Amino acid sequence: MITLTHRYRIYPDVTQEQTLIEWMEICRGAYNYALREIKDWCDSRKCLIDRCSIQKEYILSSELKFPSEVYQLNRLPVSKKDFPRLGEVPSQVRKLAIKQLHRGWEYFQERGFGFPRFKKHGQFKSLLFPQFKEID
Repeated sequence: MITLTHRYRIYPDVTQEQTLIEWMEICRGAYNYALREIKDWCDSRKCLIDRCSIQKEYILSSELKFPSEVYQLNRLPVSKKDFPRLGEVPSQVRKLAIKQLHRGWEYFQERGFGFPRFKKHGQFKSLLFPQFKEID
């Protein structure tokens, strides 16, 4: 089976461009939040429990599982209650931002270097629309 994909260059007007920039910032925030969960989990497992300093190491419960892609994707609808701006962005676009993070995490696991980085303002430059629908 062959899957064909197309990349389209769009030319939005000023209001559409402003909306897309806001969506990119919201997706960047979701990406950074998910990366922070992963980084906190990793930092909490760096040292042995009998040698951890409460002042220097971030300690999480040992029963806490790794924040996997499925776990973080399932928490996105619940997160809309805590962060209402997430509701402005189409759900598939938010999901693909999280999937992009976990794709980077998998590459890091395979190679052993290149830990995913936090995205600064303006570094999140694209949005993925798997099923493009007309936006009002």
